[in-house]
Amino acid sequence: MSRVGLKSITVAEKVTVSEKNGLVVVEGPKGKLEFQLPLGITLSQENGEVSVNRATEGRQHRALHGTARSLINNMIIGVTEGYSKSLEILGVGFRAAVKGSNLDLSLGKSHPIIHPIPAGVKVTVTDNTKLKVEGIDKQEVGQFAAEVRAYYKPEPYKGKGVRYVGEYVRRKAGKSVGK
Repeated sequence: MSRVGLKSITVAEKVTVSEKNGLVVVEGPKGKLEFQLPLGITLSQENGEVSVNRATEGRQHRALHGTARSLINNMIIGVTEGYSKSLEILGVGFRAAVKGSNLDLSLGKSHPIIHPIPAGVKVTVTDNTKLKVEGIDKQEVGQFAAEVRAYYKPEPYKGKGVRYVGEYVRRKAGKSVGK
C-alpha cells in the first residue's frame, strides 16, 4: 500500500490542473508543465484537491501510484514557487561565467568546459565561484546541478571542486613523513 499515493494534493488558487487522455497539464504563475500518467493510474479533482488513483492492487500499479502523486505535487510546487540549487566552486583559479546560453567553467583543466544551459533553467553566477540554478522543473534543475558538479567533484585532500552549498566533504590526512 502506497502511503504517499493515498494523500491528496491541495492545489493553490493560481494553479490549474487538467488531465486529458492521461496527459496532466499544470499551469501556474511561473509556467506550464506536462506529465504523461502511466497506464492504470488516474487523476480525479474535487474541491481544490487532486487525488491520484490506481486501477488494481498489482505490484506495478502500487509502485507507480506514489511516484505519480509525487511528480504531480512537484509540478504544482514548481509552477508556484520554483526550485533552486546552489553550488560553490573551491580551488585556486577555479571560476564560472554565463556566456549566452552556455556555462563556461574553468576548473584547472587544460581547456575551459562549456556546458549548455537547458531552456527551462536559469543560471546566475556571483563572485565567479557561486552558482544558483533555478527553474520550475525539479528534475531539470537537479540534473543540471549534478552535471556541473560531476565535472570536478570535491576531492577529500584539499577540498577543491564543485560542491552543493552546505555539502560536507569528509577530509583525509595527506601523506605523513616516515621516520
